[in-house]
Amino acid sequence: MTTTGTLTVREMGVRARRAARVLRSLPTARKASALHAVARELRAREADILAANARDVAAAEGAGLPAHMVARLRLDAPSLAAIASDVEAVARLPDPVGETTPEEVRPTGIRVSRRRVPLGVLGVIYESRPNVTVDVSALALMSGNAAILRGGKETVNSNAALEAAIRAALEAEGLPGDAIQVIRDPARERMLELLRLDDLVDAIIPRGGAGLHRYCVENATVPVIVGGIGVVHIYLDESFTRDPADVERAVAIIRNAKVQKPSACNALDTLLIHEGALPALPAIARNLTLHGVTLRADPPALATLQGAGVQAELATDADYGTEFLALTASIRTVSGLGEALDFIAAHGNHTDVILTRDSAQAERFVQDVDSAAVMVNASPRFNDGGQLGLGAEVAISTQKLHARGPMGLRELTTTKWVVVGEGQVRE
Repeated sequence: MTTTGTLTVREMGVRARRAARVLRSLPTARKASALHAVARELRAREADILAANARDVAAAEGAGLPAHMVARLRLDAPSLAAIASDVEAVARLPDPVGETTPEEVRPTGIRVSRRRVPLGVLGVIYESRPNVTVDVSALALMSGNAAILRGGKETVNSNAALEAAIRAALEAEGLPGDAIQVIRDPARERMLELLRLDDLVDAIIPRGGAGLHRYCVENATVPVIVGGIGVVHIYLDESFTRDPADVERAVAIIRNAKVQKPSACNALDTLLIHEGALPALPAIARNLTLHGVTLRADPPALATLQGAGVQAELATDADYGTEFLALTASIRTVSGLGEALDFIAAHGNHTDVILTRDSAQAERFVQDVDSAAVMVNASPRFNDGGQLGLGAEVAISTQKLHARGPMGLRELTTTKWVVVGEGQVRE
């Protein structure tokens, strides 16, 4: 079995391109069988993978990595079991590869259709989350793509152990292990080489902070699919606070949005509250603070909270438009839906939610908000590939070309024209 530890990035690209040619023609059953083998191998190597992850966690804590970054990095037996189950879930998804549109007969007699095919070779750059290594691998394999993965320096040991498991499973199935390769050298120069491997890599997908996305866009010659960053808003309309049961629902939705996984990109950042809904704010805020959330509120909201004995800080301009990725949230009072929409237009593009009992307001919100996902009376945490029926996801794209929102199997494919004739020539 070969390893990728000593290969140059270009050599990895050559091998990935060769593997992609094998994968693109595999039948669905063969790809699904490979993913089931990957899941079995992950379970069989649990001790090795968790030991490698423990080394990464210890090094991260020793280096003073923020707590929310360490949380993203950490694996345990239940989370590894869930990752293996997610791989099996991807294997059960409908395979988009090979879908063909109905043939159209042109006046010349040629028969024209379009067929869905894999993108080819993916370059995925991410930070802190070793589960991404497996999620991306599963989606890439099921969609017939090869992938070169570059995780953060804090995940080197975890990713090496996961790569070894995936490669072993593929080779046991008679498939090229080079279909999934991890760049183990954390030097930024290796990432730059991947970004410029446009003769071998078909798309770069970054997952991380704004700095990573900007670096990729500014330095890549390979097309970059940008996403995964952005401020998440919930607008609480007055109509959703008139019934005590709705206030309880708002408390639960907002708590889930902020607390369930604060390090996620679809966690709440800013609560926009109608001035008429301020009487409901103490109940919402009290529940958040009980879960350790630091609140930063504008003067009207702050006065309401202080009057009810709820701890909060005065927000600054910098607290709006900030993706916190931690147990911190900002609160902004608005006069109505119009002001909320203007605020979201200035600061949003990822996931935005309205809590309302006014169907006209809900429709206006859905129509006006130009974000990757818009939700009515539900937590923004549902903006996730698994929750939306895509299985795992490579990333959440916030751009508008090719793919938008969670990127699952279909978003890792493209189409090609198929033309069938009987000797026609163009006049």
